[in-house]
Amino acid sequence: MKTLITVALSFLLLSSSAVAQTTVWDPELQIKLKVAGAPRVSPDGKRVVYTVSDAVMSADKSEYVTQLWLGTITTKQNNQLTFGDKSSSNPKWSPDGNWIAFLSNRKDNKNNLYLLSVNGGEAEPLTEVKTSVTNFDWSPDGNSIAFIMSDGKSDEEEKNDKARNDYRWVDENIKMTRLYVMPVQKDSNGKREPRKLTTANYNVDGFDWSSDSSRIAFSFTKTPLANDWTTSDVSVVDVASGNISVLANSTSVAETSPFFSPDGKSIALFLAETRWAQAGVIQVLDMKGGQPRTLAASFDGQPGMIGWTADSKRIFFSETKGTLTQVYAYDVAANRIDEVQATPAVYTAFDLNRSRNTIAFIRQTADMPGDVYVTSLADFAPIQISRVNADAKIPALGRTEVVRWKSKDGRDVEGLLTYPVGYKAGQRVPLILNVHGGPTGVFTQSFIGGRGVYPLATFASRGYAILRANPRGSSGYGTEFRRANMKDWGGGDYQDLMTGVDKVIEMGVADPDRLGVMGWSYGGFMTSWIVTQTKRFKVASAGAPVTNLMSFNGTADIPGFIPDYFGGQSWEAMDLYQKHSPMFNVKGVTTPTMIQQGDADIRVPISQGYELYNALKALGVPTRMLVLPRQPHGPTEPKMQLIAMKTNLEWFEKYLGGATSQN
Repeated sequence: MKTLITVALSFLLLSSSAVAQTTVWDPELQIKLKVAGAPRVSPDGKRVVYTVSDAVMSADKSEYVTQLWLGTITTKQNNQLTFGDKSSSNPKWSPDGNWIAFLSNRKDNKNNLYLLSVNGGEAEPLTEVKTSVTNFDWSPDGNSIAFIMSDGKSDEEEKNDKARNDYRWVDENIKMTRLYVMPVQKDSNGKREPRKLTTANYNVDGFDWSSDSSRIAFSFTKTPLANDWTTSDVSVVDVASGNISVLANSTSVAETSPFFSPDGKSIALFLAETRWAQAGVIQVLDMKGGQPRTLAASFDGQPGMIGWTADSKRIFFSETKGTLTQVYAYDVAANRIDEVQATPAVYTAFDLNRSRNTIAFIRQTADMPGDVYVTSLADFAPIQISRVNADAKIPALGRTEVVRWKSKDGRDVEGLLTYPVGYKAGQRVPLILNVHGGPTGVFTQSFIGGRGVYPLATFASRGYAILRANPRGSSGYGTEFRRANMKDWGGGDYQDLMTGVDKVIEMGVADPDRLGVMGWSYGGFMTSWIVTQTKRFKVASAGAPVTNLMSFNGTADIPGFIPDYFGGQSWEAMDLYQKHSPMFNVKGVTTPTMIQQGDADIRVPISQGYELYNALKALGVPTRMLVLPRQPHGPTEPKMQLIAMKTNLEWFEKYLGGATSQN
């Protein structure tokens, strides 16, 4: 599994007839690519329902609209199931395979549950809620559907909203997400009345039915606030009586992701250490009591459970290892991890069907967009079902390869190097260093022509090489590596990045006089930090950058994050906060730097970007700041993603140019 399969570009197809004649990459093309997601295999393993997301941009619209598609596994025939200008998402099969339930915002832009016969006809609404349903699942007997939904505003609150008497107190009157159950069949009055199963003052965020449909295990946190993930516990509710019993409530770990075994005797949980550079293990609990069994630690300490096998003997999970995703199986009795031999790729959105004999997922590579694949559990031999970008030919892509190097202290580091389209050995080209977020993010070998803020495929088509490094602090390389930047942002991770750039120069690829850097969130922090430490980069673009650790920690929605990384609050570790903040090192910066940020960002408040922008202006450094209205931590509207892509491209072309030069 050391190399990617070679994919003939002539068979890669694009998304929409509107771009059928496109022969070169540009941001518009990247936005128009469709995205497949949420594959769900029918109980009999013969069909798969999935979603396709498409950009809708008009004079008065800018949104991604998602619709449901149905694929037949034997014939590979695909048909669209839902239509219209509103999205349909999160499809799930009824246990008998005759119905598909899904969420849609087709009424009042609020997600409600709908029911669609696989034999055709109009979808029937199952709920009519004041807020939105966020997730749901059928009971195994098919008689009920459980769902989670946040509390709505009271009549008085709605009245105050209209009267502009809508003041609020911070961290008070928080709306919790609660667990409900609802019959599928209508009662004698022609109604389906949901019944609230959780009434206590906590926030439900995940659940799983027992195989006999009598119980639901659910995970919950103190509040829905992002900072409170560390408080996660698991309980079990008896559906008939509503009685709730605590299953796991340790204060030293966060218990999440409950999965009942098919035989009903056990339940698997993920136990995460309450550290922001998270690591954890899977634990299996006997429902009759007794000591829980902690399974062997996985390579990266972040196993994503897919589900139990039908005989309740194995648990499948996925995990990132380096720049790829791999699939594994726990032999629970032997406490052994077996790797599933799969074609090297990036696998996401796993779904194990109710018969537990077939798995569906999205598979993609650097030069192949994501599509739906299905495989038997007994023999991992994926069959491609969808071809959602099948209307036009994809232009040539820059080749992407894994590169490895030694950091300044001897630590092994790797990343992904994308070459310019048509690159020939001996050419020196402008290089862009791209830094991921997190810092526990990781660059994987996912398709480079997709949506986002950095148009990698377009950059490569314009003559740039791009290095996406995974410095210490990244996921995918084990817990020790992920925590190797504690109290040291801008230290060892900075050296990992700089030695990575040196590696590409030594390879004869990068022109040392034409270097740029860009990154979002923690990547924005590192971009801001880099321009305070060196003048070797001719241009920078900092997206949603953390620039001042003190003010960031006091304004972000995750006030536990920085103290965990730096060993205390700012008043307890003031020297560290200052030493590692770009704003306290900004004097002397000369690199032209653009800042991009959403004005609805609560993860990294926009004030962080303004601090850097105003400082650079005061220093006389060429700078611009792009504010993206309504956008959260990452832009979600296609027009906003498009302007971010375009301005990044223009900014780098202004200071680096894209033409190659001979060594």
